[in-house]
Parts: sequence; C-alpha cells; structure tokens
Amino acid sequence: MIKSYSKINLFLKVIKKNNKGLHNIQSTVMLLNLHDKISIKKINKDKDNIKFIGQFKKDINKNTNTISESLSLLRKKNLIDQKKRYKITINKKIPIFAGLGGGTSNAVFLIKYFLKNKISDKLLRIFEDKIGSDFRLFFFKHSFQKDLKKILKFKKKYIFYFVLVYPYINSSTEEVYSKVKKFNLPLKYDLSKIESKDSYIKLIKKEKNDLQKIVETKHKKIKKILDIIKIQKNCLFSRMTGSGSVCFGAFFNRKSAKQGLIKIKKKLPNCWCVFTKSI
Repeated sequence: MIKSYSKINLFLKVIKKNNKGLHNIQSTVMLLNLHDKISIKKINKDKDNIKFIGQFKKDINKNTNTISESLSLLRKKNLIDQKKRYKITINKKIPIFAGLGGGTSNAVFLIKYFLKNKISDKLLRIFEDKIGSDFRLFFFKHSFQKDLKKILKFKKKYIFYFVLVYPYINSSTEEVYSKVKKFNLPLKYDLSKIESKDSYIKLIKKEKNDLQKIVETKHKKIKKILDIIKIQKNCLFSRMTGSGSVCFGAFFNRKSAKQGLIKIKKKLPNCWCVFTKSI
C-alpha cells in the first residue's frame, strides 16, 4: 500500500509569468499526513485497470487522469515493462480541485514506487511538464518554493497541526490563475534557512495567499469559513491553500487544533472538516 500525501501552501505569492506563460510563484509548502492510498497489482490483461474509490472519487476522469498519464509516460520512456499491465486502486481521501495537490501527489508516489525513488533531474523536468508544475513539491516534507523550478528543503523540521475545511466547492486552478491581474515582488530572504519556529511563524503570518481574494470574490462562503477558523483559541492564522477551495487553520499544538475542529464542525455542519498534521 502506497501513501500519497497531500500538501498545503502556508502562503502563496504570484510573482509574474515565465516565458512559457505559466505564473511564477513563491510559497512555503508542507506535506500532510492526510493521504490517499494506492494499491498496485500485476494483471494478465491487455490494458491497465485503474479504479478510484472512496469519498472523493467523484469528478475524476476515469479515462484520463494523473495515474493513466504517469503509466503512459513511464512506458514511453521505457522505464517500466511495455507488456506488463496493472490493476491500480486509488482510495481518494484527499478532496479534488481543492488546493491540496491530490492528483499530482498520486502521480509522484506512483512514479517513485516504480522507479524505486531514483529519479533524475531530467526526468523530473519531463514529469513536471506533463503532470503538473507542483510535481517537485512532493519530494520534500517541508520546502520553500523560491520559484517554479527551484525548491529548497528546510534545514530544520517544524511540526504544525491543522484544521482543514472543504466547502465542496470545485476550484479550477486554471480559472483562478486566469484572473490574476497584479503581481508581487519576490521575497528577498530564503525562508528555508530560518531556524527559529517563532521567527518563521512571524514571517509567515505577514504573508498571504494572492489567489485567496479571487476565490473569495466568486465564492463568498470562503471568507466566512476563514473568519470562523481564525477566531479559534490558539489559531496562529487561517488561510486558503493553493487555488482553493480548502481553507485551513494552523496551530502549534494538537490539543488546540482538535478543540478548534469540534467548534468549527458545529459552525459548519455542511462542510468536510478534518484534523491533520505535517509529516
């Protein structure tokens, strides 16, 4: 059984577009213990059998998805046997179109399994172009994304606890980025080198998610959710992750996060609310 971890953006700055027309961003990212489960079995068939199960299987294209794309790429590059076929079952516990990177994560952990974690930089660039620009983020538990191509591993490990709230709103990454009109200046310092947890949090709290206002404008519910999260006792800050629509509250300790979860669930009974932590 393969664990395919989700990610969270503690902040996100949109810098500018690169020469390929993609928005360049800066962000700090943590992997969370909220994960999908992937099982793989060889089968004697003419084609692969890819099956999605679980709470968030709906809205996934059964013919074209990151799993089928990954297998196609692996065969095209002769990285797996052309003749072998597989039954792959993905238990979707990560909401989709939510900013948690579930689809890319599935591809990364499947590819890492087949290549036994031996992936060259050349292959990484190929997978990034074909699967998603966030592909590299899933190789580090905690990273500073200086730009689309440069991901820096944190020197010191921090553990944070989170309450995640998903309002069952499918947020299209492409649509959200298409509405970006203003660009930010990049950070002048390397967050990955900060060794004080208090200093790190102080800096993170000053930042924001540049995509959040865009999603809030379209979906008024997002701001309401974030306001409910941030008033919870000992909540460090509340924010939306990625292009949304998952909102989160960050906490220093487990007890505060779990107490916050209970109160948030009562206020937002129609939302999916969970406790999780960084890995």
